[in-house]
Amino acid sequence: MTVHFIGAGPGAADLLTVRAVTMLGSSPVCLYAGTYLDPEVLGHCAPDAELIDTQHLDLDQITEHLVRADKSGKDVARLCSGDPSLYSALTEQTRRLDAHGVSWDITPGVPAYAAAAALLGTELTVPEVVQSVVLTRAQARSTAMPGTEALANFAATGATLVLHLAITRIRTLAAELVADYGADCPVAVVYRASQPDQLVLRGTLTDIAAQVEAAGLRQAAIILVSKALASTVPCAQSHLYDPARARHR
Repeated sequence: MTVHFIGAGPGAADLLTVRAVTMLGSSPVCLYAGTYLDPEVLGHCAPDAELIDTQHLDLDQITEHLVRADKSGKDVARLCSGDPSLYSALTEQTRRLDAHGVSWDITPGVPAYAAAAALLGTELTVPEVVQSVVLTRAQARSTAMPGTEALANFAATGATLVLHLAITRIRTLAAELVADYGADCPVAVVYRASQPDQLVLRGTLTDIAAQVEAAGLRQAAIILVSKALASTVPCAQSHLYDPARARHR
């Protein structure tokens, strides 16, 4: 059998890939994080599939379910919110599976930041304004950040910042970013992008924390900080599509 790590995307049932839907429909066991998914995603599973919510399980308990399914000869769909390449504990899980001799593969999904940008109607890399996107997180009651990845180091570049797992620290983070981005830098907070209860808050580094606190957001939200979010952002002509650029047939 095989454990299929599947990117569930931002949560909407219709934002899974065709491959993901096929694997869900053919896997007798499905492990998923109920905190982040729209329940309709599980509608892609077979009617008789065993569904296991992992939101209250630790990594060893999750591994036990995966190994048990392997011994029973059953494929497993292991749903990861967003894309498995980001903050999915993929490394820890696959190393445990390797130790048990359990086969696994990965199917990518729509990352949360991409769903958020789509909802905002925003390109995160506007020519001559910002051409890099930094995906990072904050540290609170969580795994330590590497010393070289201090937020100030990323902020100094002026890149579009996408902060995951950071919503409870937004007031502190906004204050830290003012020096590099300016108090009037546009900020957007997107909660559960693509899901029925999605919420978008727009503001600046000066006022976004108050909006988040008033909305009571504590999880499942990402923070985007960028000059590209401004409605009046200047947009230079992209060289790739510039009519003046010589094109060779």
